[in-house]
Amino acid sequence: MTDQAPKPLRVLFCGAVLQNFFDLPAAEIGKVWAGVSEMLTGIRDLPGVKVLGTLDDDETMVGTSPNGWPWTFYILAEAPDRDTVKAACNFFRTVEVGEYRLWKYIRVEARIGRELVIPE
Repeated sequence: MTDQAPKPLRVLFCGAVLQNFFDLPAAEIGKVWAGVSEMLTGIRDLPGVKVLGTLDDDETMVGTSPNGWPWTFYILAEAPDRDTVKAACNFFRTVEVGEYRLWKYIRVEARIGRELVIPE
C-alpha cells in the first residue's frame, strides 16, 4: 500500500463546431458564444480541474468538424478523476442556448490518459 495521493488524469477535451452553428442567422450566433463561455468557465471551475492550455484553430480551420478530426478547439487539463471529466462533458448537454442545448452546435470528445514524462 502507498499513502501517495492519486495522480491527476491528463485530459484533452476536443471540440468540433457543427453545421447547425453555421446555419444560424448572424443575430443568433451570440447566444452560442455565451453558451461556449459558460461551458469553458464551468470546466475551469470544476473542483480539482487545472486547465493547462487551450488551442483554438478557428483562424486556419474554416467550416464544420462533423467527424471529429480536425477539431476546432482543444482544452488540455488535469482532472482528479473520471467523474470530473464526465461532469465537464456534461456541460455540452446542460448549457442552454435559446431553446436548445450547446451540443446542438458543438460536439465534444474527451481523451483521458496520463502525463507523458519527457526524460531529462
